[in-house]
Amino acid sequence: MSFLASSRGRLLRELSRRRASRLQRQGVHAAFVRRYSVHHFDAAEQAVEPPAPAPPVSLAKSLASLAEESAEAVQRQRKPLTRMERKRLAELRIKKRVKAQYLNGKFYDLMGKVVATAETLADAYDIVRLNSNVDLASAKDDVCFVTLAEQLRSGEFDVRANAFSVVAKRRGGEGCLVLPRLNLKVVQEAIRVVLEVVYRPQFSKISHGCRSGRGYHSALRFISDEIGVPDWCFTVPLHKEVDSNVNSKLISLIQEKIEDTQLVAFMQKMFDAKVINLVFGGYPKGHGLPQEGVLAPILMNIYLDSFDHEVFRICLRHEGLGSEATDGSEDHGSNLRRWFRSQLKGRDENSEDQTDCQTKIKLYACRYMDEVFVAVSGSRDVAEDMKSEIVAYLRKSLYLEVDDRLRLMPVKRTLRGLQFCGVVVRVETKENAKLKAVHKLKDKIGLFASQKQEIWDAMNLRVGKKWLAYGLRRIKESEIKPLGLSTPLLDHIAKFRKEGMKTDHWFKTLLKVWMQDVNAKNELNEDVLLSKYIAEPALAQDLRDAFYNFQKQAKDYISSETAATEALLSNLKSEESISTCTDGGIIKIHAPLSYIQKCLHRYGIINLEGFPRHVSALVLQDDELIVSWFAGIVHRWIRWFSEVDNFNELQLMFVECVRKSCIRTLSAKYRMYEKLTEKRFELDDHGIPMVEDFEATIKPLESCYALASTDEALMYGISSSGLFVLTLSRVRVPSRQFNCFVMGCQSASPSMYALHVKEKQRFPGWRTGFSSSIHESLDGRRIGLCTQHVKDLYLGHISLQSVDFGSLVR
Repeated sequence: MSFLASSRGRLLRELSRRRASRLQRQGVHAAFVRRYSVHHFDAAEQAVEPPAPAPPVSLAKSLASLAEESAEAVQRQRKPLTRMERKRLAELRIKKRVKAQYLNGKFYDLMGKVVATAETLADAYDIVRLNSNVDLASAKDDVCFVTLAEQLRSGEFDVRANAFSVVAKRRGGEGCLVLPRLNLKVVQEAIRVVLEVVYRPQFSKISHGCRSGRGYHSALRFISDEIGVPDWCFTVPLHKEVDSNVNSKLISLIQEKIEDTQLVAFMQKMFDAKVINLVFGGYPKGHGLPQEGVLAPILMNIYLDSFDHEVFRICLRHEGLGSEATDGSEDHGSNLRRWFRSQLKGRDENSEDQTDCQTKIKLYACRYMDEVFVAVSGSRDVAEDMKSEIVAYLRKSLYLEVDDRLRLMPVKRTLRGLQFCGVVVRVETKENAKLKAVHKLKDKIGLFASQKQEIWDAMNLRVGKKWLAYGLRRIKESEIKPLGLSTPLLDHIAKFRKEGMKTDHWFKTLLKVWMQDVNAKNELNEDVLLSKYIAEPALAQDLRDAFYNFQKQAKDYISSETAATEALLSNLKSEESISTCTDGGIIKIHAPLSYIQKCLHRYGIINLEGFPRHVSALVLQDDELIVSWFAGIVHRWIRWFSEVDNFNELQLMFVECVRKSCIRTLSAKYRMYEKLTEKRFELDDHGIPMVEDFEATIKPLESCYALASTDEALMYGISSSGLFVLTLSRVRVPSRQFNCFVMGCQSASPSMYALHVKEKQRFPGWRTGFSSSIHESLDGRRIGLCTQHVKDLYLGHISLQSVDFGSLVR
């Protein structure tokens, strides 16, 4: 009986398992299936042995347990938050505390109630660690936020004691840079978030720097898509360090929105200690360099926000008083503005001249931090007036210095373009449909003729090479003797032949004399020599005449179509001048390829001739770091130039220069052939693709960078951090142990690294992914980094703002 009972129990358990799996396939909730299987198994056990009586479970309790189990399953399936999402959450917590201090159009007591609190300082410390790409669950620094908050509230916090001065070695004490230590860095982050909460909503649409939804790419899209083709354009080169006038003006602008004497006094202390490195001009912003500082972006936007509003006032004055409405389909102005113009001109609103489009005035402006781009549609006098008003306001009201070499540039006659935000803005002619069809036909015929020429040259070269190989193999002494020296050429060669000379020497002498007769040194290469003087004379005369006649006809047709195209172009221009006021131009954004090539040479990636070479400064580093250094170049270029119009040319530079230089660097390290190195290291997995695999490899990177580019407020200075060269440097005292100099990181530093920068600080400068304007005092500075943060610096995951340069002297 016991055997039968056990067999029956196994059978019931198997049936229960099958029913549970069937219910799960039919879409029944997992918790219910589990409860059903347990219940059915209990029923099976009851059939074998009568169980002990169990207390009944209510329906409400069963449903509650199902909801808890479902919530746990959803929590397990949820993706972990990224570091930028965690940063946003920390900023939102501070934002709630700031909004609680708003009353009657102003914010009150932000220093005592928001900044000088342990909760805000802890959130700011987390933001510092997230910017340094440090896991929040790892070991933390020994910072007491309660004590730090008490020092801020009482005014006992010493700004100068929490700062570090870096002095340039070459100039003594002239090139000095003051950088914050960890405690002051945390306070600056808290103040930055507070100021952004207060001022970011009031910034105008002209500003594109360090804002959510606006950044570097939005500025370029505004210029290429929304401006159209203006008549005049210029950039405003600013250069000014913070002095007493700028300082007092900035403090007054802050006091317009914030009523807090403690915050203003603390800001003044940081200005006096020169720890706020606020410089207008001097170097291009956005690289995440230490001289930019944490507070520089928001303070610069606050200071230049009045300039943005002044541009709107200038625009309204000139557009309302001095412009005429054009075609109703193109005039996007309001009815009130059109009525106002008609009343000023003393004419009817509907009787405006529809054909005169030269009097339409329009002002466009775009500002990315301290770089200003201005475009004007209208006459030169109007553009000069606008430029004078803009320069006067910057000099008199904002106390900024503007370069006297500022000139208006005619857009339609400027070939070199205008530099803005590290790219070249130029206008290119938009081809007409008829003109494009003519060019397409010419290109097809030219391509067909060139293909036939290549086939002709290749076949002749093949015949010439076979002739040369046949002569080297087949000419023997027995083949020369029957000739009997019957020709003048052989009689001439026989004079140079000595007794016992071998056949190959004899044939070389024959070739040497023949090459002197045809003057072979004047030819381009040996391929032309074999094709022109060996293969072609052996072909039939009719075949040669037919081929050259075809090439002549194709050339004549292309030249005749060129003349016809010029006549068609003049006719099209005359027709367009009657129908529209523009010449069909379009604004193009181009990456500075020539300057990028100079940067590649300066960093040792290519030589003077433009050929890739190995980077000797990286040979001593690990393989992963070497690949990450080159991958960082590619990633930065994708971030900066993903929307330029000459990205295809830049793509070839990715492969031809960066990829080959990486392969040659690894080959020089292991002293092996390049083909073996390329097979050993999978560079495509690190984002350094070949030409045919470029789109497939870069597409996931572009989607990842798209999120960073749309929210520059979170990624400013990180996604576009400049690249520099780090060389391995040994510490003189090996017994001394160093932690990583990155703020918030407690990992050990196995080695010291010397920072070598190829370019010093200057303006204006291009932004190409290289650190083109680092402060001179940091050149040659030694820092301790863990392996992970060396890689992060190479790839651009962190910037130099995360490095505490004062850790070495503690």
